Amino acid sequence: MPRHEIYLKACINGARTPDQHPSLPVTPEQLADAAVAVHRAGAVAVHLHPKTADGVDSLAPEHVAAAVSAVRQAVPGLPLGVTTGYWALPDPRARLRAVEAWDVLPDFASVNWHEPGTEDLARLLLSKGIGVEAGLFDAEAALAWAGSDLAEHCMRAMVELPPDSDTTTADVLLGEIMSANLPMPVLLHGEDESCWPLLEHAGAKRVQARIGLEDTLLLPDGAPAPDNAALVAAAMRLLSR
Repeated sequence: MPRHEIYLKACINGARTPDQHPSLPVTPEQLADAAVAVHRAGAVAVHLHPKTADGVDSLAPEHVAAAVSAVRQAVPGLPLGVTTGYWALPDPRARLRAVEAWDVLPDFASVNWHEPGTEDLARLLLSKGIGVEAGLFDAEAALAWAGSDLAEHCMRAMVELPPDSDTTTADVLLGEIMSANLPMPVLLHGEDESCWPLLEHAGAKRVQARIGLEDTLLLPDGAPAPDNAALVAAAMRLLSR
């Protein structure tokens, strides 16, 4: 895959907490510094989880605004997305109220299609002009998404697989999504043990990929990753083969 065709998004913190890695970005300033570094290393977009001061995921408007504003100021024009994960606010109505109150808006937000209140959340995001990335963790979620009237309005379909997944599982889900003949790009990624094999598979299948401390704390050779930029640089080398 020629370098100019590579789409690599950096997922710079995820639901991890600072005790899991010394370089996990939490504060707005840390998120901004990480965004600059991963962009220089080759990432063309950033996905982040706004957090409280102690590193817990938050959908509160003040935390989203602080994170988005800091990254926008540091890397103007870099596409920026945030989580809407149900674990951050496990009440569908409260989650809708929080997102409705967002006044500093990301470019896109991930919506996990298996979570409660998914379609109402996706409609709200779209009504605010925020792009929707559909997070598809299994076949049931993929089929529900493909059959929804919202699918064609999503900006990206993401096949998101757990640590014990393999390329066979990935291909089944990719096939189901591709068979829907929808216009948006597809992204494939794994987590921990499945992260690097599925990133290489994304390159082989010519779909989009992502990497960062959300997905793995290790480099391809099993050594601890010093930071997000090192993970992005390693991913770019693999995808450029």
